Amino acid sequence: MFGIILPVFLLGFGLFLRTTKNEGFSGSKRFSWLLIAIGAITLLGKLIIMYQKGEL
Repeated sequence: MFGIILPVFLLGFGLFLRTTKNEGFSGSKRFSWLLIAIGAITLLGKLIIMYQKGEL
């Protein structure tokens, strides 16, 4: 379960950084694509592994 929650959190936080207008996060906006990519790839990989094991 932790293997699914963490990538979803990374994906959500990356999307939050991409869309926020808060000046406090302006220095971290360049990392948003990295977090989105890592979250999406990890989530996709975890779902593929779960499907292959028959857990889905």
